[in-house]
Amino acid sequence: MAQPAVVEVRRSDRRRRMVSARREGDTVIVFIPGWMSDSEERRWVDEMVRRLERSEARRRSPARKGDEELKRRSVELSRRYLDGRAVPTTVRWVPPMRTRWASCTPVDGTIRISERLRDVPGWVVDYVLVHELAHLLESGHDEAFWAWVHRYPRAERAIGYLEGLSAAAGLGLVGVDDERPTDDDADPVVGAEPAAETA
Repeated sequence: MAQPAVVEVRRSDRRRRMVSARREGDTVIVFIPGWMSDSEERRWVDEMVRRLERSEARRRSPARKGDEELKRRSVELSRRYLDGRAVPTTVRWVPPMRTRWASCTPVDGTIRISERLRDVPGWVVDYVLVHELAHLLESGHDEAFWAWVHRYPRAERAIGYLEGLSAAAGLGLVGVDDERPTDDDADPVVGAEPAAETA
């Protein structure tokens, strides 16, 4: 069972309507207007913690748990974006690769994903999986290959994320499988606007 979040409430008289929350380490910080009553504060703190946890859960990939989950996720992504046509024989995490995020051997249907990606958002791992699955349909990086890859709606965003990650870490990695594609993700912050208190 998950541990309850440590919550810190920050009131501000300058904050008129918006309630927001973000995680700082192990603590959830909830920002509320100074005019809120204690009961409204409790209600909004509970609500914002729930929203933040839902947002974080959506970002986590089930594939991080292990090779079986990684393969299960690959099959789901193939079904959703590649008409179920890409069927890998194995999909597994491997120690960090020196020049790539992932690789695929179409001849035997194996896909390898770098351990460096275990902590990136789930939608980035999904992109990498779709990219490698597309190699089971098209081995090169031609127009037909990219047409498959771009069926994944967050492909461009994930490419940018990986390029930024590589640059920030000084890794020099240029693409998913060592070729630059032809063609940001901060920690989630959730917010809401409660109705202003009336006298």
